[in-house]
Amino acid sequence: MDAIYFVSMGSLLGIIFAWVMFLRVKKQPEGTSEMARISEAVRKGANAYLKRQYSGVAIFFIAVFCILLIMAFNGFLSFFTPFAFLTGGFFSGLSGFIGMRTATMANCRTAEGASKSLNKGLQVAFSAGSVMGFTVVGLGLLDLSIWYFILNAAFQHLPVEQRITEITANMLTFGMGASSMALFARVGGGIFTKAADVGADLVGKVEAGIPEDDPRNPAVIADNVGDNVGDVAGMGADLYESYVGSIVSTAALAVAAGYGVKGVSIPMLLAALGVVASVIGTFFVKTEEGASQKNLLKALRTGTYISAAIIVVAAYFIIKMMLPGHMGLYAAVLSGLIAGVLIGAITEYYTSDTYSPTKKLAESSETGAATVIISGLSLGMLSTVAPVIIVSISVLVSYYCSGGANDFNLGLYGIGLSAVGMLSTLGITLATDAYGPIADNAGGIAEMTHMDASVRQRTDALDSLGNTTAATGKGFAIGSAALTALALIASYVDKVHQIQPDLNLDLTITNPKVLVGLFIGGVLPFLFAALTMEAVGKAAQSIVLEVRRQFKTIAGIMEGKAEPDYASCVDMCTKSAQKLMIAPAMIAVIIPIVIGLLLGPEGVCALLAGNTVTGFVLAVMMANSGGAWDNAKKYIEQGAHDGKGSSQHKAAVVGDTVGDPFKDTSGPSINILIKLTSMVSIVFASLVLAFHLL
Repeated sequence: MDAIYFVSMGSLLGIIFAWVMFLRVKKQPEGTSEMARISEAVRKGANAYLKRQYSGVAIFFIAVFCILLIMAFNGFLSFFTPFAFLTGGFFSGLSGFIGMRTATMANCRTAEGASKSLNKGLQVAFSAGSVMGFTVVGLGLLDLSIWYFILNAAFQHLPVEQRITEITANMLTFGMGASSMALFARVGGGIFTKAADVGADLVGKVEAGIPEDDPRNPAVIADNVGDNVGDVAGMGADLYESYVGSIVSTAALAVAAGYGVKGVSIPMLLAALGVVASVIGTFFVKTEEGASQKNLLKALRTGTYISAAIIVVAAYFIIKMMLPGHMGLYAAVLSGLIAGVLIGAITEYYTSDTYSPTKKLAESSETGAATVIISGLSLGMLSTVAPVIIVSISVLVSYYCSGGANDFNLGLYGIGLSAVGMLSTLGITLATDAYGPIADNAGGIAEMTHMDASVRQRTDALDSLGNTTAATGKGFAIGSAALTALALIASYVDKVHQIQPDLNLDLTITNPKVLVGLFIGGVLPFLFAALTMEAVGKAAQSIVLEVRRQFKTIAGIMEGKAEPDYASCVDMCTKSAQKLMIAPAMIAVIIPIVIGLLLGPEGVCALLAGNTVTGFVLAVMMANSGGAWDNAKKYIEQGAHDGKGSSQHKAAVVGDTVGDPFKDTSGPSINILIKLTSMVSIVFASLVLAFHLL
């Protein structure tokens, strides 16, 4: 299959471009010795956290590897699956680590760049974000290429059509490793970052009345560390598994649809060309001094839209070349691309202080914290309507334009292609997202080193933009998760029929197994969100007490004459995150297996459907509420409604504190839950079919 060689070239292009961007960032000046010292403290804290996290996650991976190996020895799995599980987890974790390492190197350089000009600060932060984006797509395509060549060699004795069936069936399972690593990274990083953020805000800003990122706050370094381990390493691992999962599930559906090698080639070619389009798009990201939020956002959007336009043209020729009689597939790709752009625009509308929803949320601070929270929840709930409609239209367009009315499998392949289309420009999309935490860290360094007020003004502008791009990135991740999950559900059904071709699945709503599965799947995201929110609350309590203790016991801390014990807060956050992430992470793995053994494949299908529907809606609501609360606070800090220190500001800080675990822990983790349950179900399908009770 010639397409795989092009995929390999796309992989190398992504990795090389990421390396070039890394060197570009590294060449930038670090600033003063004090800026470099704080950056080093953040880097050490982030490295210590990831080292402890990966050590703990390694135990989980070894245990699951042994279980999968036992299943393989007993004929329930291919012997390639346990090893593919390990490589999926390894590359997912590696992409997050590289992105985080770059971000912690770029924070002081971004602050120094902002001291020269707004555009310079933007260029440094965006270049560092590009390392994250292109590392994810480069390593994702590398993992896919390696396994294709291994499996092609292993099954070379089979005819081409039978060989591609075996290849795609085996490749589908390595997404479980990527999803598992992503969940641990997202949940653990989210607990860390929000425990530190909540602790720093509640005691520092609300109780002590000191500014955000004030060096007198003992939790300030932990807060900056958290931005990197949660929003950079966690997001990178998250979108890595979405990216790979959409490609391999669509490739598997191509075989079921009867498109064979050519159908399998299309999602791979789209992904590879997406790397080229993303590289081109990065050269169009620039702005001018004194640019407004709208102009800054336009600068980032220009690159994204140019990349999408290139894919629009390229996709037409790919499908015309590979499957000329099936141009309806082009509409499926377009529907995914357009859906991604529209979901980003809707998220921006509800979370940016440029538009009325966030401005009205800021106005609600006039009557206190309670009305801020009520208004924020209302905004989040209302914001779910448009994304649901957009995804629904995309599904219908993809299904029917691909021939779903005549053949169910053709329609499902179209839905898979729409997910690939949405994620095809992930390189630049993730770059605009990873840029946000870097700008946030730069603002913290500017505050802690008492840089000129104009520098903090520029970093605040970049940070506020980063909140919007981060919220947009989360909306994009959640939307892509919904489409990918639909493709994975279809892949699960296809997997079941491959194992037992004569099995007649009864998926009607009147089947009690389906009804029970729907209920359990529907409540699963709420259980998961509850556990992750509670974890943040518990971890934050310990930080609040520690910060209060230091304010009381360290003489001269409030006068700036004594340095706080930053390391104790970093260590407490690390230990809490590692301990509290276990329960929510394990339910994603255990529940689909238990339901499968009890209710059989019908119950699993229903579980996945219920989980996808409620998980998608809940994730959008939480992400947008949190993003709007954050930007409403920043809008007031810029001078609206009596500005910093006012009663309105304190009310908005409370809203932002409530929203922190919404947007950075529970919300973005739910989209991984959606996909991981599907991947686990696919891997354990043979076991479920052999031993289910009902």
